[in-house]
Amino acid sequence: MVSIEDIKLPPHNLDAEKGTLWGILLDNELMYVYDWLGLVPEDFYQKEHKYIYEAVRDLRASRKTIDVVTVADMLQKWDKLDTLGWTDYLYELSGFILSTSTCPEYAQIVKEKATLRNVLKVSQNIIGEVYEQKDTVEIIEAIEKNIFDLTQVKTWFTIQHIKDILSVRIEDYMEIVDNPEKLNETKVLSNYRALDDNLAGFKPGELIILAARPSMWKTAFALNVLMNAAVQWKKSVAIFSLEMNSEQIVDRIISTLAEIPMYKITKWNLDSEDFSKMGEAIEILGETNIYIDDKWSATVTDLKSKLRRLKIEKWALDLVIVDYLQLMHSVKFAGNRVQEISEISRGLKELARELEVPIMALSQLSRAVEQRIDKKPQLSDLRESWSIEQDADAVLMLHREDYYDPDTDRKGATDVCIRKNRNGAVGEVELHFEKEIMKFREAKAVATDRTY
Repeated sequence: MVSIEDIKLPPHNLDAEKGTLWGILLDNELMYVYDWLGLVPEDFYQKEHKYIYEAVRDLRASRKTIDVVTVADMLQKWDKLDTLGWTDYLYELSGFILSTSTCPEYAQIVKEKATLRNVLKVSQNIIGEVYEQKDTVEIIEAIEKNIFDLTQVKTWFTIQHIKDILSVRIEDYMEIVDNPEKLNETKVLSNYRALDDNLAGFKPGELIILAARPSMWKTAFALNVLMNAAVQWKKSVAIFSLEMNSEQIVDRIISTLAEIPMYKITKWNLDSEDFSKMGEAIEILGETNIYIDDKWSATVTDLKSKLRRLKIEKWALDLVIVDYLQLMHSVKFAGNRVQEISEISRGLKELARELEVPIMALSQLSRAVEQRIDKKPQLSDLRESWSIEQDADAVLMLHREDYYDPDTDRKGATDVCIRKNRNGAVGEVELHFEKEIMKFREAKAVATDRTY
């Protein structure tokens, strides 16, 4: 049983801290392991150990040798060497280990103790908020976010010196040079080459708005992107639908993948060849990581809760699709639709950054499109709030010429209008939509009218 004397001090292990530090002085390559663990100076309980690890990280960022002499020199420059007891303390650390083989375990102990201290801190904050009788929804939201943050392996500085960022980026650049295929590991590709070329894929932390008037097949386009990411690139994807139930979503995906006309599935008018193709599609989809939710409450708070749990439980989440934005609502700004949509779009952007995953949110366009001679949508057509444009990293708008002009020679052509691209070109990409099987294909001729 734990006595009161045992819990006076927060969790820590000074011997593990000393072993961790001496290990890096013996073998600089251990920094790669410590980085993987997400070890930061704040993880050390004793302030002297924190100073030493700060010096170690600074030396590494400057690509200098890390040893007793260089660390002591760095601490001397910071006027912190006397706090340690001068160089003698650094040499005293050598008595804790003879081999560096156990250092990763020591570092893991340091990290675990730091996590427990964070749990203690979070718990104390929660208790304080409860006693202050703050809004219940806000308290629960804060609890979920804090618990999610605690489950993440790496806890980096919120504010970093550029040298620390450059140190990591240089290694990233070198890794990409040696292994070019890793460039796309963190991205989600739509599998439409011209679109991926313009956007450089959907990247972690991005909010992508897919907007269109009704009957432009934006849900079908989103499902095509979802299916391509899951089947072709083996990505973990999730769709939250307020418009269709899970069975309808699955039927559409099967129709597209198996290339069976949707009306055949709807009427269950299938021949032996259709059943064969459907069986193959079901087998392929069974091996994918596609998650569907058609029963979620239409609030950002509920979406956050579900996605945090999904990422924690599955340890992978590469793309989220929300269908669609205008069906969501906010408790805080109920009755004021402009402020409500603003809060929703900002919440989705913050969630994308928190989870480090791209979120594609479908959105309706205003009727202003119908009143113009040129029916191609513009950013000003985004419905109900300018903040959607502001929060989005990319805005894609779908346009079908044959919807407005049945006699056009561009039957089936769908223009994906890139109206905003925070990190690249804007322009238009032409795809061809096969309505019977709900499938978008790349057109032979592609419009690449780019502007930056």
